[in-house]
Amino acid sequence: MKKLETPITDLKKKIISEITVIQEIKKIYNSMNGADEQDKKNLEAHAKSLESYLKKTRDDIISSLNDIRINSPLPQVQQVMPIIRQPEEKTVKRAASPGFALRETGLNEEESKEYKEESEQIEKETVKRLKRKGEKPAEEKTKKLSWYVKSATKMFSGRARKLTEEGHFKSLERDLRKANLEYVLASYVSLIFYTTFWSIFAGAVIMLFFLFFSIGPHWPIITFADENILSRLLKIFWILILIPAGTFFAMYIYPSLEKKSEEMKINHELPFAVIHMAAISGSMIDPTRIFKIIIITKEYPAVGREFTKLLNQINVYGYDLVGALRNMAFNSPSRKLADLFNSLATAITSGGDLPDFFDKRASSLLFEYKLEREKQARAAETFMDIYISVVIAAPMILMLLLMMLKIGGLGIGLSTGAITLTMILGVVIINIFFLSFLHLRQPAE
Repeated sequence: MKKLETPITDLKKKIISEITVIQEIKKIYNSMNGADEQDKKNLEAHAKSLESYLKKTRDDIISSLNDIRINSPLPQVQQVMPIIRQPEEKTVKRAASPGFALRETGLNEEESKEYKEESEQIEKETVKRLKRKGEKPAEEKTKKLSWYVKSATKMFSGRARKLTEEGHFKSLERDLRKANLEYVLASYVSLIFYTTFWSIFAGAVIMLFFLFFSIGPHWPIITFADENILSRLLKIFWILILIPAGTFFAMYIYPSLEKKSEEMKINHELPFAVIHMAAISGSMIDPTRIFKIIIITKEYPAVGREFTKLLNQINVYGYDLVGALRNMAFNSPSRKLADLFNSLATAITSGGDLPDFFDKRASSLLFEYKLEREKQARAAETFMDIYISVVIAAPMILMLLLMMLKIGGLGIGLSTGAITLTMILGVVIINIFFLSFLHLRQPAE
């Protein structure tokens, strides 16, 4: 009886694993309802990887059934005893494979090697387009600094380093780290000062232009200014202040804008990445390998960058997994990803069930993702109504009003061509504003 106990237990584990994978595939196909084309492609990729693993599990079940001989006659006691007391050196551990726990069998060395190769093949089929370790080049790791950055560092590095050491630009430092910009704080502050320095010359050139020339609605558009230079200077001196101040402000807030853009990309990819992680975690592998597999797939570039930083903290800086998760949660640009890291660190510390954790978190993230998509669709409808009112109806009414005022002689000094040109320029500016606004609001693809 003990001879039959191990294959039957093994068969039971395989069947339970097969049922779990089928349920996961069913959930993935149910979540495709209402998703867009890009989301469906991601979900189909997950489903195909699970189907490949399911086929392999089915073949293993058939093989296990063929090995079981229930109808064979029971051996005598004298024959059973030598079988039970087999030498321990023949007992080897099978490699951990998706859906199976580590167990002991009576495989010889050749069979153990063959089973190990099959297990590795299952893992490769589970993860779509896995690559071997030696195929990933590292030539992108080293980038040469541009002459502009070198000039900025050479001119303002001392001043910038002194300011940063005194505790200034703390918020800028965190934004740089969260935005994944490849600048240290002193270098970026030098770049801000250098760009602002050149914007002073650009502002001076523009101010000198408006000091001697003016722009009007009649042809020729650019004419010589007929005012006194001193009075003209008092009207336009603000250009020399506004352009450098605007340049400094734009350079200062750029990392925060980049951080928000990175957050949108991460939030777009995170639900599908967690679904993938839930499928991988069912194989009971080391949690650090889950992050590595997600990076190797290259299906989630924004999330992969954060996972790469996590593995660097473990492999390069020597943090343990829980400490690295806490650090990444503090420096993550996405609040949802930070919550995932914190919750995962708590689950690992408390000995929680990781497959169940990832499964529940994937369901909640996917639900939030669908709600955000629905809100964005409704907001787009509102913007469409505003666009029709502002860009189509309002310019026509305003143009008719100006024409009526001109015909009535109520002091409108613009010609018909000037009114038309003004309306066209106004519509163009409003269109550019709306396109820029919608581009910033739309989710990352």
